[in-house]
Amino acid sequence: MKKYLLSSTGAILAAMLAAPALAGEGEVRIFTFEGYTDSEWVSKFEEQSGCKVRSTFTGSVDEMFAKMRGSDGADFDLISIDTSLFGRYIEQGLIQPYDMSKISNTSNLLGAFQSVDEAAHDGDVYGVPIAWGSLGLIYDKDEVNPPPTSWDILWSEDYAGRIIVLDDTNNNIVNTAIILGFEDPFNLNEEQLQAVKAKLIDQKKSLMSYFAGFEEGNNIWESGNAVLMFSMGEFQAVDLRERGYNVEYIIPDEGGVGWLDTWALSTGASDLACAHQYVNFYLEPWVGERMTEKYGYGNTTSETQGLDYASRLTWLAPPEDPNRRTEVWNEVKATPVQ
Repeated sequence: MKKYLLSSTGAILAAMLAAPALAGEGEVRIFTFEGYTDSEWVSKFEEQSGCKVRSTFTGSVDEMFAKMRGSDGADFDLISIDTSLFGRYIEQGLIQPYDMSKISNTSNLLGAFQSVDEAAHDGDVYGVPIAWGSLGLIYDKDEVNPPPTSWDILWSEDYAGRIIVLDDTNNNIVNTAIILGFEDPFNLNEEQLQAVKAKLIDQKKSLMSYFAGFEEGNNIWESGNAVLMFSMGEFQAVDLRERGYNVEYIIPDEGGVGWLDTWALSTGASDLACAHQYVNFYLEPWVGERMTEKYGYGNTTSETQGLDYASRLTWLAPPEDPNRRTEVWNEVKATPVQ
């Protein structure tokens, strides 16, 4: 894994960053999802730095990419993207590396986030981790005994007809590759893809159904007889508990799929000083703690009770061939149960 390195981004960048932000003279334009520019910490940042924050919220990763490409990044200074997206942003020239000497608070990052290959390129850091979550296993504590420790329980005949699985091409293939012990679940050869396909077809004998979306999955659980789920994340378990179910959320021994959101620096950034200052400010532990309390995301600077498994997650990265993976997943779903 690459360590965060001091990047050399040229004399112009250094000179711009060396100049202090004066009250009322700086502004950082942030394109993000809701929850990352909350007024509670934005107001403190503005007071401390003299930089103003202007937030624009997006509804999807596709919308964000389209708007960034439409202006070559000139409309924004910072964007929040997950680790699977760096390849296409770098390829399109839409983001630039940080000067890590200006982000001293990376020392506050937890060990699992001190080194993130997917957010680096050619020795430079393009993304600073800020929030994370996972796609874990949910089980009914009253019905599933002993408590599971392996993903293999989703293939168990003991719970046949009581298992539901997220209908998602890439996440099913990645998770199954992890279960099978493949070294790089985002770069599979055809032999490995066929092994994943066979494993997923074999699982169908135990499934109640696939589900599409958070709400549908929990509604199937509530209306049916489900006791095990390959889930969309921690908050499906939270919702099921609120509905009265005695469920547990775990990352089994083999590990699991994780998403990791980062701050990335737009190539078209007009205020590099304020942009670096906001990223540095965001890594103050109290900011992460408040984000977790208010929005439920795992943060990257403070251990949170129940969110202690980040080191066992494989962060999303671009797959080798999305179209081929879609073909494999469609073949899995089309294969009759035998």
